[in-house]
Amino acid sequence: MADKIKLLIAALLVVAGLAGFYLLAAYPTVLRVLSVLAGVGAGAVLAYFTQTGKAFSGFARESWVEAKKVVWPNRKETVQSTSLVIGFVVVMAVFLWLVDAGLAWVMRLAMGQGA
Repeated sequence: MADKIKLLIAALLVVAGLAGFYLLAAYPTVLRVLSVLAGVGAGAVLAYFTQTGKAFSGFARESWVEAKKVVWPNRKETVQSTSLVIGFVVVMAVFLWLVDAGLAWVMRLAMGQGA
């Protein structure tokens, strides 16, 4: 029950930060943005101290570790893959255009509008 109350208060802090953005319309934009950042930051800190927040933090840490294990393609591989995809898209576009033109020709013949 305490976690739910903490999460509710965290959500209210975020809403308060957003409300501050609109209530401080007469002030400089920097102050308005700081209001939002303060609300989101305070809400995030409070949410971290809940069971759900700690589970999310652990998940985020594990995700970061897994992302480091990914072997990202180098520039040459990226250019080759992109070229292959663009080439395939062009081939499919021409194929679909030919099918569309052929079906349109067949429909004109079927409707008796000429060859």
